[in-house]
Amino acid sequence: MTAQVEAIYRSESRRVLATLIRLLGDFDLAEEALHEAFFVALHRWPEDGVPDNPRAWLVSTGRFKAIDRLRRQARFTPLLQEQADALEAAEWSAEDVEDDRLRLIFTCCHPALAADAQAALTLREICDLTTEEIARAFLATPTTIAQRIVRAKGKIREARIPYQVPSLAELPERLDSVLRVIYLVFNEGYSASMGADLTREDLTREAIRLGRLLMELLPEPEVMGLLALMLLHESRRAARTSASGELVLLHEQDRGVWDTALIAEGCALVEQALHTRRFGPYCLQAAIAAVHAEAPCADETDWLQIVGLYDVLLRAVPSPVIELNRAVAVAMGQGPLAGLALVEGILQRGELLDYHLAHSARGEFCRQLGRVDEARTAYEKALSLTQQAPEKHFLQQRLQNL
Repeated sequence: MTAQVEAIYRSESRRVLATLIRLLGDFDLAEEALHEAFFVALHRWPEDGVPDNPRAWLVSTGRFKAIDRLRRQARFTPLLQEQADALEAAEWSAEDVEDDRLRLIFTCCHPALAADAQAALTLREICDLTTEEIARAFLATPTTIAQRIVRAKGKIREARIPYQVPSLAELPERLDSVLRVIYLVFNEGYSASMGADLTREDLTREAIRLGRLLMELLPEPEVMGLLALMLLHESRRAARTSASGELVLLHEQDRGVWDTALIAEGCALVEQALHTRRFGPYCLQAAIAAVHAEAPCADETDWLQIVGLYDVLLRAVPSPVIELNRAVAVAMGQGPLAGLALVEGILQRGELLDYHLAHSARGEFCRQLGRVDEARTAYEKALSLTQQAPEKHFLQQRLQNL
């Protein structure tokens, strides 16, 4: 039974939390109620059996636990008695449990919050990432991330930020931060920041699900672009590791195991978005992914078109990471010497010095050029910067092969 409760926690806890936040109007109170509800489930379900609708049962139990908690505390803070009475009087039906996560995303991404706090709060509350995992994604310390989350919750409470999806008139200006956060969720799943596994399928699927929800709500070109980008990347997930869990580079992947249904859906969305002529960075990245997906084999990849798309993307969003990706594309089309010159230029500017993929790319180009000592130094630097087991093993293998 414990395993069954744990499985329900993994599949339902974020939905339960989102609804409890809507009902209770307080992040911390909702989180306490969530954990109390699962604690009760661990003790009751072995005797009573799992309810037909465990999510509704957990929401209802968590709500009553929160009301009980407020009543106990009301002895010291009388205003809490009014809050408890209001919560008890509020309409609530366990028969009709909504999926409140999209509401929660827009609350976490409210413009009153700092951009870094928006992302950290969403990753914590929507996806249940630990502060350590979020810190790795942001190249920050866990303490810094924890402080951002606490401040963001305080701001939502003090500013009385509404827990709702914005009106259609407000949606466009609120969209950029939501898209960025959903893509951060996807990236943490597609290339996990740490741990034994390269990917976290639960996060990629969650990000895609959220992208589909957003698409239904607001079928704008950049929403199409983001969903297409995630689908096209996800189509390659099964080929990114070997049977033993080893990292497999893009040009070495078995394209026969790529998910053709996801590729078809992603490419159709790219075409639809580009036809609007109102596309942005996500559409351009999706177009690059589509060029990879449509190549029958690595040798037939249209690298010239990919470099051209990166040029347009760099004009829209100047970024050293995009420059690095463009450098890899240049190397594939023009040779490792051209790619190495671009990567070294980025590093010499003092950018991406703590980004393991920059040093890994430099090591790869040096290896291909026969510059063994430089390759070893670059691989060792990349190895010191990554905390993901498959990437560590890949870099160790490269060093051994040198």
